[in-house]
Amino acid sequence: MAERSLLLINAEIINEGKQFAGDIIIEDGRIEKVIPGGFQETHNKDRFNIIDLAGKLMMPGVIDDQVHFREPGLTHKADISSESRAAVAGGITSFMEMPNTIPQTTTQKDLETKFQIAAEKSLANYSFYMGATNNNLDELMATDPKNVCGIKIFLGSSTGNMLVDDPGTLGQIFRDVKLPIAVHCEDEAIIRENMEAARAIHGENIPIQMHAAIRSHEACERSSRMAIGLALKHGTRLHLLHLSTAGEIELLENNSRLQDKQITAEVCVHHLWFSMDDYFRKGSRIKWNPSIKYESDRKALINGIKEGYVDVVATDHAPHTREEKEKSYANCPSGAPMVQHALPVMLDLAKKENISYAKIVELMCHNPAICFNVRDRGFIREGYAADLVVVDPNNKTNVQAENILYKCGWSPLEGITLHHKVLYTFVNGYIVYDNGTINEQHRGKALHFDR
Repeated sequence: MAERSLLLINAEIINEGKQFAGDIIIEDGRIEKVIPGGFQETHNKDRFNIIDLAGKLMMPGVIDDQVHFREPGLTHKADISSESRAAVAGGITSFMEMPNTIPQTTTQKDLETKFQIAAEKSLANYSFYMGATNNNLDELMATDPKNVCGIKIFLGSSTGNMLVDDPGTLGQIFRDVKLPIAVHCEDEAIIRENMEAARAIHGENIPIQMHAAIRSHEACERSSRMAIGLALKHGTRLHLLHLSTAGEIELLENNSRLQDKQITAEVCVHHLWFSMDDYFRKGSRIKWNPSIKYESDRKALINGIKEGYVDVVATDHAPHTREEKEKSYANCPSGAPMVQHALPVMLDLAKKENISYAKIVELMCHNPAICFNVRDRGFIREGYAADLVVVDPNNKTNVQAENILYKCGWSPLEGITLHHKVLYTFVNGYIVYDNGTINEQHRGKALHFDR
């Protein structure tokens, strides 16, 4: 079937706070028309390829503002081709990828290399963060705000020299850089002290459940307070990544329109799904930085969503091999894959926690587009790129090794039954995922930003 001039009929469309029955016409990669109530010109239907979506949910494609696709340099774990395939299978049509690859994305040359790789390999649309260090301010200042999603600062430990801990440098970055600044907030001194204390008790046999105490509430909250203080001092557009504690929600405000917020906040799927008790079942498979913490934190994050303190839900997709994740606590890398199942997980969570589907669409589709000023994506609007996902709300999926698309071949969700299933994913008007079949003929496009 050709994938242009499509008529999608009888969909239950979820968009901009509303849920309604309607049809969508896709022409030349864009949404030509949204038709509440359905297409009336029956005599013209023969010019379309028609897909009947009766009983199915139609929403904008997910924009994931935080992934680690590991290319270049770490492609034994993942690469842009493999992980973008998994992403579109999960309804993610655009991603923003982090700079801690090898080499790290801290120069314009290395940034351009990533864009070239994605243009050749990615099934989803893409952008890449420029990584900050203690000594690359000139490179940050040279970054094009219309073509690059943002600047990433690690305020907690990370790969190589990407920990930015020089106060003078931080002040300069927050004052002078005009792109959105996305921050990983954990206080390195607190983490080191906690790690030394854990080693004093357990030696090299630190139990995995100690991760929440080592990468503690205090480490997250002190670092987040510091980043917010810098942003307020310098007027910086700040985006707080992967908040994990109840205390961090208390640092936020919910009285402004998202478009007017100077400081926005993201929570990741795993911090909404897992809690402390899951360490005993899942072990190092749910070792993330920041750590999975207590059930009270998970509940506070969910309440933060309901009450408007949380602006974005993302994945922090970060695959490692099975062998790497089976190492001892101190040697086991943090992170896990998530893009293939993030949207179904969040829709399941919506049912459990009395959150509307419209709110999930807001957090995963609309709000990332608003936060980063993504051009013509994130909404079902006439003239916008036809990035769409169709979900069956009455179709179960068992997450098992044999149906996992990640290059690493595993998921922390293995053994879980999800009750929402992605059926179709459209990227720029093309069907790239069709109920288990991936169409690899088409490539995503670089995202552009209206700044």
